[in-house]
Amino acid sequence: MTFQRLLLLLLLVANLLAPAAAQANHVLIPMDQAQKEHLKAYGIAYWLLTRKVEVDWLLNYRGGAFACEVAAGVENELAVRNVSYQVISEAQYTGILSEIADPNANMDVMKLEKVPKIAVYTPKGKQPWDDAVTMVLGYAEIPYDQIYDDEVLDGKLPKYDWLHLHHEDFTGQYGKFFASYRNRPWYQAQQREAEAVARRHSFAKVSEMKAAVVTRMQEFIAGGGFQFAMCSATDTYDIALAGLGVDMVESMYDGDPADPAAQSKLNFNRTLAFKDFQLVRDPYQYEFSNIDMDPRERGVYEDNDYFQLFTFSAKYDPVPTMLTQDHEKTIKGFMGATTAFRKGFIKSDVVIMGDNKASGEVRYMHGTLGKGTWTFYGGHDP
Repeated sequence: MTFQRLLLLLLLVANLLAPAAAQANHVLIPMDQAQKEHLKAYGIAYWLLTRKVEVDWLLNYRGGAFACEVAAGVENELAVRNVSYQVISEAQYTGILSEIADPNANMDVMKLEKVPKIAVYTPKGKQPWDDAVTMVLGYAEIPYDQIYDDEVLDGKLPKYDWLHLHHEDFTGQYGKFFASYRNRPWYQAQQREAEAVARRHSFAKVSEMKAAVVTRMQEFIAGGGFQFAMCSATDTYDIALAGLGVDMVESMYDGDPADPAAQSKLNFNRTLAFKDFQLVRDPYQYEFSNIDMDPRERGVYEDNDYFQLFTFSAKYDPVPTMLTQDHEKTIKGFMGATTAFRKGFIKSDVVIMGDNKASGEVRYMHGTLGKGTWTFYGGHDP
């Protein structure tokens, strides 16, 4: 469950934030173990914002609880969605705010005022169950637009506040599935569609098109957008940025050999999170670089794959605090094409928010670019 909670709280960061004050009876929506429907509680917060009801986000109070003034239809909607809640008096809510305001309490109150416009970058042909994010947003009843390369290259990103990327391969190597799946109809159809989109936008190669896509996404973040990436959309994003203008792709993917000097031509100044990594040049090997921890050296398998969320100062470091609200601090991990990041390749200005210290791996991190922010999560929910 906790991955989904992390995912949904990310979109709340796109809202305007300000101090709160108690004026009337309030609805308190706990997000600790008392909550029956954590995902749908996020959907309720979104629903309230669409109806111009201001929502207080109580950071580090009962798992990051939500509160709002009692308004018409709110309790009915909570009941319909089976979301746990309490109606409390003005005096009770004032007491909660006083507790949170205590300088010695690692808590704070944020006011959510804006409804974020959400886009999920995912291929049109995917089924809903292929993308964990669309499943979570659908279950939470939070609306989103599905976009892909056409929309990005047509300049549609500025319409959105929040962009999610799910296990994409931005190197143009189709996930490096060639060795195992090149004869499968779905793989061949995926390649034909990608090549057709590249031609539509006057690119000779899919790898060149994907490089243009990540460049547009960088502009989106720098302009004030929030971007969340998971699985292979993390490392391949930075690989594509580091390799802009460099042919890193072998002939089975783009029709001509890769530049043998590609590694030496990488520019790590362009990347968001990673530096000094080595490309995996073998086109038959299911790995993009040495950013991703090798499962054999991790000693971690699906049944014992956990990592720890960090704790930040709610009053002085609110953004990572918001990004780590959860009713648990030990998070069950999930495997993916890119599951865990090697700590030595992470830039010094990146804020690490979750790791497995015993394995020396980072699972969850955050940073800024221009006016915007980005977040990387290793692995994905099946």
